[in-house]
Amino acid sequence: WFGHSSYFIRANGKTILVDPVFSGSAAPFSFMVKAFPGANAFSVDDMPVIDFLVITHDHYDHLDYTTIRKLKDKVTHIYCSLGVGIHLVYWGIEKEMITELDWWQEATLDAGMKLIAAPARHFSGRGLKRAQSFWSSFVLITPQLRLYLGGDSGYDSHFKEIGKKFGPFDLAILEAGQYNVMWPLIHMMPEETVQAAIELKAKVLIPVHWGKFKLGMHPWNEPVTRVMAKASELGQIVATPRIGEPVQLPADRFQSEQWWK
Repeated sequence: WFGHSSYFIRANGKTILVDPVFSGSAAPFSFMVKAFPGANAFSVDDMPVIDFLVITHDHYDHLDYTTIRKLKDKVTHIYCSLGVGIHLVYWGIEKEMITELDWWQEATLDAGMKLIAAPARHFSGRGLKRAQSFWSSFVLITPQLRLYLGGDSGYDSHFKEIGKKFGPFDLAILEAGQYNVMWPLIHMMPEETVQAAIELKAKVLIPVHWGKFKLGMHPWNEPVTRVMAKASELGQIVATPRIGEPVQLPADRFQSEQWWK
């Protein structure tokens, strides 16, 4: 995990990078929405060759122009939500490198590896224009593991539906931060994040969308504190790596240092 919703997966001998934002900013201008001190320690230079780059939607905190421009020569293929590819083409990426997926569409990544676009309850748009592209969560199936890559989403019945279709999951990576009672339909409260993991039938939850950028009014470490409290109540296993710390799967237990305290 590289803070917020950027994370790297190595599975079945392949490398997968999701929603990388390494510019230190999550906004159209670099002086806006700056990363917390120490939270932007990783860069494109630290990345190996990326077999599959996954973009869940086109918001600035998930699709970063500076990062994509620097990363593009390291990437073999890009998978993204429907309509997101137009940004990438405009930024100089060949169309042949891009596969857009609508909800419930799937792509074969490699022998025994599939990526399936799934519903999310969110929105899209850069600048003043909204709803010009789609937003998705993704199901990643490898010969050994099933992972749920949540993107951004408010809480709704789609988690239970995805859990029935594709669960149980070895790991669910779900947003848990930048919430507010004024926008309850597009981002989950931390307690809803835990409930979503349970409905996905996830063995392990990693809460993301916190720890790097301030897009909500809550304290920076409140999301993980509330997630851990609810997870303890409901019996959900949670992994809470520091930024840049690897998590090995499968595993039955994870130690939590509560480093955010």
